[in-house]
Amino acid sequence: MRLLVSACALTVLSACSQYSTAPQSSLTAPEFNEARFRQDIQTLSSDKFEGRAPTTHGETLTLDYLSKAFAAAGLEGANGGSYLQAVPMVSYTASEQQQISLGGIPMTYRKDIVMGSRHDTKQVDIKNAPLVFVGYGINAPEYSWNDYQGVDMKGKIAVILVNDPGFALPDSGKFDGKAMTYYGRWTYKYEEASRQGALGAIIIHDTKPAAYPWSVVENSWTGAQQDLVLDKKTQDSRVQVEGWITKDKANALFEKAGLSLATLTDRAASSPVHVALEQEANIAFANKAEYANSYNVVATLPGTSANDEHILFTAHWDHIGIDPSREGDQIYNGALDNASGTAGILEIARQFALQAKNGSPLKRSITFVATTGEEQGLLGSRYYAANPIYPLDKTVAVFNLDSTNIYGRTSDYTVVGKGKSELENYLANAVKAQNRAVVAESRPESGGFFRSDHFSFAKFGVPAVFAGGGSQPVDEATAKYKADMKEKFKGCYHNVCDEYRADWDLSGALEDLGVYFQAAKVLANSNDWPGYYPGTEFHSLRPAKTAVK
Repeated sequence: MRLLVSACALTVLSACSQYSTAPQSSLTAPEFNEARFRQDIQTLSSDKFEGRAPTTHGETLTLDYLSKAFAAAGLEGANGGSYLQAVPMVSYTASEQQQISLGGIPMTYRKDIVMGSRHDTKQVDIKNAPLVFVGYGINAPEYSWNDYQGVDMKGKIAVILVNDPGFALPDSGKFDGKAMTYYGRWTYKYEEASRQGALGAIIIHDTKPAAYPWSVVENSWTGAQQDLVLDKKTQDSRVQVEGWITKDKANALFEKAGLSLATLTDRAASSPVHVALEQEANIAFANKAEYANSYNVVATLPGTSANDEHILFTAHWDHIGIDPSREGDQIYNGALDNASGTAGILEIARQFALQAKNGSPLKRSITFVATTGEEQGLLGSRYYAANPIYPLDKTVAVFNLDSTNIYGRTSDYTVVGKGKSELENYLANAVKAQNRAVVAESRPESGGFFRSDHFSFAKFGVPAVFAGGGSQPVDEATAKYKADMKEKFKGCYHNVCDEYRADWDLSGALEDLGVYFQAAKVLANSNDWPGYYPGTEFHSLRPAKTAVK
């Protein structure tokens, strides 16, 4: 649905809200310990933790580290005294030796295509399956859009564009313009292809609309792929194979079919489309399914008069783990993504616990959820939201940390998906106290709001935010440092070079932790229940009491 952006200027934002805001001068400022924050990041992202993949030895070390850290801070284990919430998972591993041809064109695994199956089957063997181009693979009645209209996908493989039509034609009024909707996410595309009865689904990778290069697909979609254990009916309804293909190979496939991918892409942005390629897929590979529990780490600091109402902080502890097929460095340490966010919620937890110990307890409870399996599709947060330790109708809000600011202090502060809920008002007041300005993300087309753990809660109507950092350095020296660090860290997203660096400037990250801390503190000491604004996807689930015009 169309997103309505606030017309209220930052300087009067608090006046646009009917919600209480304590004077910033009355709040006790947190005293974050930078050395401890750094040490947490460095330890969690060390080689010893083996890239923190779920259900591995790296997970065991991570769970122990986080449980001890929360206990030392004085927080309680939320699950009947335990800090762990079991998340039943299954790991699917597709063989690296795959025989794949599309339209008679041989495809090289990793180089041209990645393919997997989320079925408990030892062998995938698909012969002569018709390929059907289904545009963006979207069925959205509210937009009068259905790429599958009139086509029977049974026994066929859908070939799908990444992102959604709004990205291609941002001024057309389609979908949410340049900002990606959930219809643009790969998770949705596989889900919809499954609902349509397709045998398989292949997404055409394109760096700009995907917002990441092919190397991210290759690194993230090969090796063991975790998922939640599903009931048999849901499991059986899924596509048998799902994967990605490079744009170059997709162009070759369409050319062999006598079609132009570029022409069909333009057509797909203007209106729903499906076209039989008159080509077939042959796919064969061995597959393995292994079952094991992974765990969320959940710790709580009980409130006083409203201790049954909870404000959640989330950060995913997991990363990609080890790839033994790589030459040289094989460990995806995940220092920025997301040892830094996990270290951030530890620091925030310590400060809330310290202030409570020193005579400033909160009315509402504060609960910290270090989630598993975010990199595999928000698995831990999805499981918690569906199986909450504390009821979601008693969950006031969620503050999510996913990669903190390593580029120094900024004069602005980014709210991903800005304009969705009244929860943002609490952030804006804390940001104003730091003499900074709230801004929307610079690349809404990347779909950031749908790519991290807060989204699992938003789908149930709980106001959830993902925010931090900014694009404007506070001075020239910081701007130079940022440019240098950006160059050093270039290409490290979901890569082995995402490692802790002692020369990171974390001053901006600490300021951002302060924003979350102060916003949560005000909300925890109020009776407010923020909601989603009219015109947003989640308004009907928990409506805002104010309107954004």
